[in-house]
Amino acid sequence: MHHFDEIFGLAAARHGGEAALNAQLTKPKTVAELTEIPDDRWLSVITKCVFQAGFNWKVIEAKWDGFEEAFDGFDLGRCAFMDDEKFDALLTDTRIVRNGTKIATVRDNAAFLLELRQEGGVGQTLGGWPSTDYIGLLAMLKSRASRLGGTTAQFAMRFAGRDGFILSQDVVAQLVAEGVVDKTPTSKKALTATQEAFNTWMDQSGRSLTEISRVLAMSL
Repeated sequence: MHHFDEIFGLAAARHGGEAALNAQLTKPKTVAELTEIPDDRWLSVITKCVFQAGFNWKVIEAKWDGFEEAFDGFDLGRCAFMDDEKFDALLTDTRIVRNGTKIATVRDNAAFLLELRQEGGVGQTLGGWPSTDYIGLLAMLKSRASRLGGTTAQFAMRFAGRDGFILSQDVVAQLVAEGVVDKTPTSKKALTATQEAFNTWMDQSGRSLTEISRVLAMSL
């Protein structure tokens, strides 16, 4: 496995130099900033990523104001205690994408976030989870939330601004080239190896998971 400086150098050479590459890297929010995000905004970004999965992102983005209206601004209480009448109305609501399975995730994930609120806070739990155990956060989201497996949770955390990697095709290709994994990591062993590689690169560079993930993607 190469030292991160070598990988960064390769990415910089392909993207106009170190300054140009650094300009494309976004730092994640701090834990304090994540803690201040209102709970409804966490549900909003999670829901957007759930609906985008396997669908045209531009369509979801174009309809998003309608989603906000239809789901009452993603108020946790209103969404978690959505009754059948409200659910049935949403199935015919043209302001949103009328996918019953995904509509149900809004209710389920609102209830999940209410649980986190009682366990210390949504932002504190999701934002304060150690980056050195990011796969632990992803495992928790997969087991306790609805339809937050695979890269859906990874995108949700990234769009919320929390530190994390996204196992995109390019990132996985670089991980394979570095000998970390031999394919997209899904098993506990492969995910642990991935986390350990990112932890090593964090130690070497002082950079976040978010920055390292972007550099890996741009090194190809």
